[in-house]
Amino acid sequence: MMGFDQVRKDQFLGGQVHILQPAAGYRSGADAVMLAAACPAAPGESVLELGCGAGVALLCVAARVPGLALAGLELQPAYADLARENAAANGFQARIFQGDLALMPPALKAENFDHVIANPPYFSGGTVAAEDGRGTARHEDTPLTVWIDAGLRRLKPGGSLTVIHRADRLAGILGALSDRAGGITILPVSARQGREAGRVIVQARKGARAPSRLLFPFVMHAKPSHLTDGEDLTERAHAVLRQGVALNLREG
Repeated sequence: MMGFDQVRKDQFLGGQVHILQPAAGYRSGADAVMLAAACPAAPGESVLELGCGAGVALLCVAARVPGLALAGLELQPAYADLARENAAANGFQARIFQGDLALMPPALKAENFDHVIANPPYFSGGTVAAEDGRGTARHEDTPLTVWIDAGLRRLKPGGSLTVIHRADRLAGILGALSDRAGGITILPVSARQGREAGRVIVQARKGARAPSRLLFPFVMHAKPSHLTDGEDLTERAHAVLRQGVALNLREG
């Protein structure tokens, strides 16, 4: 596989989507699937993923919603190649652009989409992973405000931007959306009942003026602690992660 010494095949949505990812390097997981589930796309609409990696979130959206026009932007060429291969292997047409979202490729810059989704790098400090792909994917080089700006610029008026990030970055996300988007909906995601949220999914509509909403937390695991190697997802998390059920943030 070009760019990677070894790859592995991972299954998502209970086997509905098969994805090649690097055996050593950054691999998408539950956060990408949650992001995809929250995208409010309808058949016939267009979806762009910024920082699409190997294409997990984008293709999980496609598996749930038929007839979408799919596009992805990925900085790292090897991951962009994987995303193209994964789209074809799963029977989806997706245009994958290789480039920097801060210097948007001209062909992509000329377009607007109904929906933009993004899972920006989570870490703005600390030690960067030695493996280049993992370090680039996980450590913030381009500021979060630039991610939000790039997403809003690629949206049609009234289009949705959906982002998943660490809960402690919520203030930065809301600040970047200020005066440019409304109808902001925040879904806290907690690992277990009674634990504070580690993630937030934030969705906003370009140019909207509707009030913001803070939803009841989404809980991932049913048991109070991890006691065995078996999966202990809540019923709702199992439906989203394994069956491809949508996360409808408009209804909560």
